[in-house]
This record gives sequence, C-alpha cells and structure tokens, in this order.
Amino acid sequence: MDAKDEAERGLTDIQDYLYWDSHRRAAHHRAADFAARVPGLSEDQRADIEWWYVEEQIRVSRAIAHHLTEQITMVEARHTKRYARLRRDACVALALLVMAVIALSVSLVLVTAG
Repeated sequence: MDAKDEAERGLTDIQDYLYWDSHRRAAHHRAADFAARVPGLSEDQRADIEWWYVEEQIRVSRAIAHHLTEQITMVEARHTKRYARLRRDACVALALLVMAVIALSVSLVLVTAG
C-alpha cells in the first residue's frame, strides 16, 4: 500500500469517526432533552437515562452494521459462486466451439484432398 492509499484510508477513518461521534452527540442531546422534560428526576436519574439511551443507540447501530455486513458477505459469496459457474460454463462452451471448428476444418481438408 503506498502513501496515497494510506492517506486516503486515514481520511476515511477520520470521516467515519466524526460521523459516528456526531450521531453519538445527537443521541446524547435527544436523551438530555427528554430527561429535562420529565419532572421529578434527580441529576443521577437524568444521567442514567442519557447514558442508557446513548448506549442503546450504539448497540442498535452495531447490530445494524453487523446485519448489513452479514448480508453483504452473503451476497458477495452468492455472486462469486455464480460468476465461477458462468466462467466454467463459458470455458466449456468455448472448448466445444473450438473442437467443432477443428472438426469442420479437418472435414473440409479431407473433402478437398479426397
């Protein structure tokens, strides 16, 4: 991997982290807004609600990412298998076509020679 690829990967990692962090902060703000509207909560209870909500959002995000990764892996495997079968079938068809051309060429030589 050259320096340009490493720099691009580093920028992508930074972008992904910033995206994740902005969603985490947004979840924290939503939880804080909700907890502020509930009367009678202590500061510890508000903090617990905010913490739980943010952790739940992270858990859901990870579950979705895991599910998507599994689906992508499954689709890639299926397409790889189909492509391998298509290549094999194309090679067999090409071999049959070459044999047919050779047989016709030999027949033509025998007919014209005989």
